[in-house]
Amino acid sequence: MRIELCQEQKKSCLALGKSMPLASIQMTLSNKKQRSKSSELHLGRCLPLPEISVESETGKMYRASFVDREGRTVVIMRPAKQNTSSHEGQVRFLVYTLENAILSLPEDQEKMVWLIDFTGWTLANATPIKTARECANILQNHYPERLAIGILFNPPKVFEAFWKVVKHFLDPKSIQKVNFVYLKNEESMKILHKYIDPEVLPVEFGGKNNVVYSHEEYSKLMVKDDIKMASFWASDTKTDHVNKVINEHSVPEVTQQSSLVAAKAS
Repeated sequence: MRIELCQEQKKSCLALGKSMPLASIQMTLSNKKQRSKSSELHLGRCLPLPEISVESETGKMYRASFVDREGRTVVIMRPAKQNTSSHEGQVRFLVYTLENAILSLPEDQEKMVWLIDFTGWTLANATPIKTARECANILQNHYPERLAIGILFNPPKVFEAFWKVVKHFLDPKSIQKVNFVYLKNEESMKILHKYIDPEVLPVEFGGKNNVVYSHEEYSKLMVKDDIKMASFWASDTKTDHVNKVINEHSVPEVTQQSSLVAAKAS
């Protein structure tokens, strides 16, 4: 299923029908609300939904319909579902997903949970080192301290070699938050259940929830997220404009006092 931009989105997009260059994504940084602790990528209105929809078709990465025990957003990643070879497209999709995940966090939460399912993963569909390095750079430089816990679910033995390379791109704090969990290992499953209630956890992750990924349903959520993101940044722009007007028409008392002192001295 492909989605066309609705009228509200067409009015709010900064570059209709155009792909946002990766360099532009890296430069468009912003701090707002709970994002004050990190410089995150201001992208919401700049990514054309049809392009993102292509990246999301197989369910390789999406915001889950459930949350963890603390109400935090859960982002599910399935690297074996990779369906494109575009380096920039994959990086944009990562940022798009994280931005919307952050926007969906409760007011009292600033971190999210990553649940990475390695079922069916092989070195053949492994993320290229260039893309892995770029994604790690974005996560560490623009989303520091956003990860609460990372669950690597059922990673195959061959992944260990890949992990030894990838973890060199991560900071020690992030590595400490990563947990290897195996479905047939009860002790490791306790780690997963510690953070996510088995009642809401999908069956494929050892839970009791029969929910499955539906691109059609997720596409509807993406439309709502895009409108919400556009509104979010529009309100930020209005606030900046008001503050600018106020500052331009305000004369600090310190300046006036300094002028008087200078006049007396002369």
